[in-house]
Amino acid sequence: MRSKTKKKRFKFKFNFDGWCFAIVNNKLAEIYFDTKKGRSSIWAHCYVKKSEYKIKREQKMILDDTKKYKFFYRNKKYKRVRQIE
Repeated sequence: MRSKTKKKRFKFKFNFDGWCFAIVNNKLAEIYFDTKKGRSSIWAHCYVKKSEYKIKREQKMILDDTKKYKFFYRNKKYKRVRQIE
């Protein structure tokens, strides 16, 4: 008799609270963050091109978010760049 084998399904668990645009290593990126106990931590980013977003609302989001959020990513750690106003 043959034994039936079950196919294993991999479930990816994406538990992030939100995302926004930011400048990471001097490039435009989307960052994904998670907030726990009042602290937020970045757990992923992906580089994007500004030309991919053509709607005015998206363009405005890019301008607003990149003014606020600038990071450097090195050795699997994110460091926020201080902004001098």
